[in-house]
Formats: sequence, C-alpha cells, structure tokens
Amino acid sequence: MALIRSVRGFTPVYKNDCWFADSATLTGDVQLGEFCTVWFNAVIRGDVNSIRIGDYTNIQDGAVIHCTYLKAATTIGNYVSIGHNAIVHGCTIEDNVLIGMGAIVMDDAVIEEGAIVAAGAIVTQGKRVPAGTIYAGNPARFLKEVSAQQREFNIRTAHNYVKYAGWFAAEEKNNP
Repeated sequence: MALIRSVRGFTPVYKNDCWFADSATLTGDVQLGEFCTVWFNAVIRGDVNSIRIGDYTNIQDGAVIHCTYLKAATTIGNYVSIGHNAIVHGCTIEDNVLIGMGAIVMDDAVIEEGAIVAAGAIVTQGKRVPAGTIYAGNPARFLKEVSAQQREFNIRTAHNYVKYAGWFAAEEKNNP
C-alpha cells in the first residue's frame, strides 16, 4: 500500500480510480484528478506548498514532484506523463505534455500544452517551453516542433499507463 501522509493539516486528495504503487509516497497538500497513476518509488511531496495534478496523468517510477515554500506551487495538467526519475519542482505543466526520463523542470518554469521535454533535459528557473515544441539539453533549448505522430504518442502514453495500472489492480484484487 502506498505511503499517504498528512502534514501541516493537509492530506492528499484523490479519486477512487487512481492507482498507486506500493512504494509510492504522497504527502501534504496534494490533489489528483481522475485515472492518475503514481508508480514505484515516485514521491509527490506537498509539504511546503500545493501540488495539483489533472486527469489521466502518470508519475512514473522514481519521479519526484515537489515545490518551494511560500514561493512556487506545482501544477500539472491533464494527460501528462512524467518520465522515470524526472524532477518537477515548483512549476506549471500544461495538458498533453511529456516530461522525459531524468528531465528536471525548475521553479516558475512553464511547459505549455503539447510540448515535450526530452530525456535528461534541464528546464531552468522561469523558462517557458512554448506549446508544441521539443526542448532538449542542459540548459534546455528548442530542438524542433512536435510532430502529429509525437502528439498522438503523448496521449497514447497517458492512456497506456491507466491500462498498465489495471494489470496491477487486477492482481491485487485476485491476490489480496
């Protein structure tokens, strides 16, 4: 069972159709929408500020979602995939975005709708990644426009993670 903890009078709030891996951690002022998944060793830590996550968003293995005390809350939209071991900190991520494996998105950055932050990229504080673009590197810079195929991949990935969670949920139900 995932570790879900209250802190400073805040308890994570989520829909019944969300799925959390046994080793996932959610603390504090965290709200998740419908059909969200939080995978193994992922941490969503709303101890110092609020974290809001939309529908059909997946937080993959080892990812860390945090914020900055009294300064930068974290907002993540719908149909967002946060890749394995990514760090998302005090920023805004709009709908239909893919944050690649090991990427870092810092305080006050904004990742606009349909953008991709490539694996290993570092989006520095206050940077804006325009809608429908791919940013890569350290610091992250424009690489190219997102193709129609890549847009479809972003949406399909969000749906696939709901399917994958269903596999685990079925096992849990059949083998309590």
